[in-house]
Amino acid sequence: MLARLFRPREFTGWHMVAVMVLFFGTIISVNLVLAYFANSSWSGLVVQNSYVESQRFDAQTAVKRRQAALGWTVHTSYEGGVFAVSLADAEGRPIRDVSVEATIGRPTTEREDRTLRLKPVRGGDYAAPTKLGTGLWEAAIAVTATDEPSWDKAVRFVLE
Repeated sequence: MLARLFRPREFTGWHMVAVMVLFFGTIISVNLVLAYFANSSWSGLVVQNSYVESQRFDAQTAVKRRQAALGWTVHTSYEGGVFAVSLADAEGRPIRDVSVEATIGRPTTEREDRTLRLKPVRGGDYAAPTKLGTGLWEAAIAVTATDEPSWDKAVRFVLE
């Protein structure tokens, strides 16, 4: 009985066609699935027109140099559902009487982006309640004083 089950069978052209269809069908299916996910997820687009943005490069570089010359530092924290920012000047003194806004989101998608207007807590500390999940986050912090242009800083942090 076992000899009947395991006797050699002839490999015909139809068998080869089936093997080829399964092989290439698998490859094409995987490619279509990957193409769908690549097209439906984040586009990676940072600016609408890179040429126009390149024309602004010198002005943006001058702004960044001016901000770096101020020597301001920023420290972020997230605890108990509250996102907090501590601001200090070059001498380590807290920066008071400024407006602080933070746009928080994931670096790879815009789905969870949110903009928070942080309120002063004490000294140079500003905070706002928000719910953040675990993983990598990016905060674009904009500090605006009444007599100066906005000071911007991007900070990445990980929540576990």
